[in-house]
Order: sequence, then structure tokens, then C-alpha cells
Amino acid sequence: MDGDPRLCVDHNLAKHRHGQGDPTHRRLGPGRWWRASRTPEGPATSSWVSLADGVRVEAWGPGAEWTLAQAPRLLGAEDDLASFRPAHPVLAEAARRHPGLRIGASDRVHEAYTAACLEQVVTGKEAFLAFRLLVQEFGEPAPGPALDPHSSAAGLRLPPAPAVWARIPSWRYLAAGVEQRRSAPLVRGSLRADALERTLGLPLPAADRALRSVRGVGHWTSAEVRQRAHGDTDAWSVGDYHVGGAITWALLGEKLDDAAATEVLEPYRGHRYRVQCLLGMHAGRPPRRGPRMTLPTHTPRATRGRS
Repeated sequence: MDGDPRLCVDHNLAKHRHGQGDPTHRRLGPGRWWRASRTPEGPATSSWVSLADGVRVEAWGPGAEWTLAQAPRLLGAEDDLASFRPAHPVLAEAARRHPGLRIGASDRVHEAYTAACLEQVVTGKEAFLAFRLLVQEFGEPAPGPALDPHSSAAGLRLPPAPAVWARIPSWRYLAAGVEQRRSAPLVRGSLRADALERTLGLPLPAADRALRSVRGVGHWTSAEVRQRAHGDTDAWSVGDYHVGGAITWALLGEKLDDAAATEVLEPYRGHRYRVQCLLGMHAGRPPRRGPRMTLPTHTPRATRGRS
């Protein structure tokens, strides 16, 4: 395959894993993963192993054939770098050190959408906990090796189906630490899951508008969905608590706001998410000098955690 197999596996599957305790993904080591997902053909469990000259993918369950056919897209085989010109020295060095980076697409919009809704306006720690609790309670066992207690895939679970996400009572969301600001758009999108999947057939700007037509979905959530499901190399995480400052720190030497980040990214339009990824791997984040986001204490789960 084109690109570094280990980097393509680790980068593209990590984008779909929601914390180390995610029941739908399990990383066994560099370039070695298990993944459980719902496909248009049904549930699937898949194994991803990077080799010297490619990636070995195996799959089980009703969605196995779809998973195998779609695997090259998830690994970024259709990512086109022809127009990418990393002029800034820091970015050029990042591209030189990570020439195998490819941006993949899962083609599973609703799965990306539910995770992005849970991750809105909160810390990653809180979002990952909520995802894990909800999948454990409302998801289902994944097929194949996930049902074998002796397999390294044992215990993997499928994320809830759209109809299940839509029926979860608001008090169960609250018990997982998810307030209405996040659960309401998650439910609205789950009721329109078929329409969400149809955004795969739209030009990317139209897909962005369609996603943001769901009340409660803004630029950040739409970008996170398009990064994961559509493979949108331009969908940088505008509005993120950290990303804009990290980009300006890497390219301008100081931590500035999203407006400055948008300006400095303009020469790379079409590849702004690629720039975000490369800088994240190479330059890291600026030193922390301001207050950190804190976990809320107004939800039932947070209150119990403090008792």
C-alpha cells in the first residue's frame, strides 16, 4: 500500500477509538488493532495488522465482506497529496518525518456523529467515560473472536444502533454524565441516521452544511464527523479548546486564537486537517500556562464521584 502501513493503521484507527477503555476498539501494540463496527451489511469484528509491505485485515460477522472491501479507504488509500505543498519549515519537517501519513474515511457517519456529540464542550476524559458506559449498557457483543474468551478480542462490543441511541432516556444519559446540550443533538441525529449516511454522497462543503442543519451541531462537531467518516483532509477542528493554539504555536511561535489559526492555515486550504495532524505528531502542544478545563459537578455521575 502507499504510505507507512504502521502509521496508516495507528493513525486512522486511533481516530475512532474513544479512550483506552473504549469497548469498540482495542490496540494490541504498534500497528495491531481490533475494531467492532456496524456496517450497511450488519455487525463486524475486524483485525488490523501492519506488515512490512501492507496491512492484513480479517473480518467476521454479517458485515465482514463490506469491512474488507472498505478497508483501503479507512486506511487512506484514496487520500491525494498531489496538491499539498508544506512551505513552512516546521510543517515541511513534519511532512518529511511522517511521509506515510494518509487520511482515511470510515464511511460510517452515524458512528462518527454519536462520538462527536458526546465529545462536544467537555474534556476527553469525561467524553470517553460517557461513551464507554453507554456502549457497555446499550451496545451488543461483537461477532466472531469477540465471543471467544481466549481471544485477544474477547469482550469487544458494538456501538448501539441508531434506533437504540434515539430511545435512551435522558436520565440514562445524565447518569453517564451527558447533559441535554449533548444528548439532544445525539438523539436528533440518530432519528435522522439515514440522512446522515447520505452525506457521504455529497460534496464535502454540502456535507458540512447538511450536518450542521441538525440543531445543536456546529462547526467543530461537523469537522470531527467529516474527519472520521468522510476522510475530509480540510476539516480542521475549528473551535477546539487546544487545536487553534497548538497550530499557531507551531507555525507562528505563539499561542493565539482560532481566527489567527484560520489565517495561518489559509495557504493550506484543502489540507488544513492534514496540517493539524502533522503538527500534532511533530510539534505537540504549547506549554500549559492557563487554567485547565475541569470536569463538571452538576451531573448525577459527577456528584457520585465526589461523595
